[in-house]
Amino acid sequence: MSQQCAQVAKKANSILACIRNGVASRTRDVIILLYSALVRLHLECCVQFWAPHYKKDIAVLERVQRRAMKLVKGLEDKSCEEWLRELGLFSLEKRRLRGDLIALYNSQKGGCSQVGVGLPREVVESPSLEVFKRCIDVVLGDMV
Repeated sequence: MSQQCAQVAKKANSILACIRNGVASRTRDVIILLYSALVRLHLECCVQFWAPHYKKDIAVLERVQRRAMKLVKGLEDKSCEEWLRELGLFSLEKRRLRGDLIALYNSQKGGCSQVGVGLPREVVESPSLEVFKRCIDVVLGDMV
């Protein structure tokens, strides 16, 4: 496992521990807000910049996300995929793909067809970055 991923996972887990010990509410809205604002930033930085490709690195980062989802009351008995779908979140791998596609869109509008992802024409030809982001979220949400 790479040192960067291990350090990021340790930092994110320590933040999750503070959330678990310091926040009484386990409602979906509270946990998602805190996770998005305090934890996900660290994980996404690692995923986007270091692009971990070893299964161990990806697993340790995804484990942090699963740990956060277990804090939400009522989702304890669901699979990770069900948690993410129900909470409207993507796996870190899909977030990285989303970031890559957005960067590609910004650098070369319409160039997404060259990536080999097989995006629908209406996504590739989005009139603005905001429309592109919404379309990408729908496409990634439908992916298994």
